[in-house]
Amino acid sequence: MKDLAKRFPENPLLMPKDITPSAQGLQVICLLNPGVFIFDGKTWLLVRVAESIKQVEGWAFIPVLNDAGNLEIMEVPLNDPDLIATDARIFNYKGLDYLTTVSHLRLLSSVDGINFSEEVNYPGLFGKGKLERYGIEDCRVSLVAGLYHLTYTAVSENGVGVGLQTTTDWQHFERKGMILPPHNKDVAIFEEKIGGKFYALHRPSSKDIGGNYIWLAESPDGLHWGNHRCILKTRPGMWDSARVGGGASPIKTEQGWLEIYHGATAEHRYCLGAFLMDMEDPSIVLARSIDPIMVPLERYELSGFFGFVVFTNGHVVHGDQLTIYYGAADEFVCGANFSVREILGSLKWDS
Repeated sequence: MKDLAKRFPENPLLMPKDITPSAQGLQVICLLNPGVFIFDGKTWLLVRVAESIKQVEGWAFIPVLNDAGNLEIMEVPLNDPDLIATDARIFNYKGLDYLTTVSHLRLLSSVDGINFSEEVNYPGLFGKGKLERYGIEDCRVSLVAGLYHLTYTAVSENGVGVGLQTTTDWQHFERKGMILPPHNKDVAIFEEKIGGKFYALHRPSSKDIGGNYIWLAESPDGLHWGNHRCILKTRPGMWDSARVGGGASPIKTEQGWLEIYHGATAEHRYCLGAFLMDMEDPSIVLARSIDPIMVPLERYELSGFFGFVVFTNGHVVHGDQLTIYYGAADEFVCGANFSVREILGSLKWDS
């Protein structure tokens, strides 16, 4: 199936072997879904780095962070009747879910948008406190009035919520705590205020009534969010039938706010699509992809830690060119170019 993506011939841009573990005895298992921004004339990636201790036959090592942000390892025999270890991503032990890896966020920069490397003066961001005990994941970066807003998934035994930090220089950060409680993720703040208010997309989850849909919220200050409205749902029988979630900050176009989003099937095949929101009232969805704009096609998208996945929460825009940096197969960081006009032309308008 052909899609609209012009993949970088250099893909994958980053692999686990390219990143140094954060501490002795750890190994980098996979790289995922970078936030993306421009700073100091360079393109930067805020990559999710998932780590664990090397597994030993017959044992499950479960990594968690203590309140100080230091890694601790729970050691459980694989034959323990209270352990369920059938999923590569999750251990269930004594009725509680634990991640098989703990994630943090690592900063890498590039002058050409292709070759990325770490800079010594820009340290990584790690989970801290009870609400980030299982790590922090999938950061989206929004630049609003000169202040970078970092919205990320905060994971703990209490659930999956949304944390916020802000910065101007990427060396000093102000932690704002959890701005949306569990179960929620995929928060992307608009990079302009509308009618004097902040707006953001988010994705609460409901296992019983409803589903994994995209919602819109507004805020007077970027911290306190309300007037929540569901604006995009899954579609039975289509490529986004099981769950949908927003990507990076919406892109301002002459036709409205363009959002790149992910959709998945019950079989966990992740593709990318797009939808268009009204410029003055983004709760109104004007148009949406019928076919995905990007599907997992390449070897590095089909096979990895968790295959058949393309997932993005970061991009940069230069005129008509949209450069999306994405996670492939939950293991590699890749890049692809799109035409904004071509994406807009592919959408089906709501009649």
